[in-house]
Amino acid sequence: MALPQHTILVCASFRVSGDPQGVCHKKGAASLLPYIEEEILDRGLDAQVVSTGCLKQCEKGPVMVVYPQNVWYGSVDSEASVDAILDAMEEGAICQELALGQAP
Repeated sequence: MALPQHTILVCASFRVSGDPQGVCHKKGAASLLPYIEEEILDRGLDAQVVSTGCLKQCEKGPVMVVYPQNVWYGSVDSEASVDAILDAMEEGAICQELALGQAP
């Protein structure tokens, strides 16, 4: 199996104990996972979605990270915000309105 062109990390706030305690979980980040997966398939994007433990950006949550660009997005709390990020991905761009920054 070939490796995906993009990996999308979605913070689900899970801690070592397994309990979802953070902002991302409380704001419904995990409930967006099926929508993100459907959109990736519908758009024909070569991407994989991964739910993660806490990404330590709680004040900016829900948080999503897109690799290999290493772009961090905050306030990803709706289908509209997911659409804006995926639209930018399709164009090879960054959704500036939700971008927290790009790590080196």
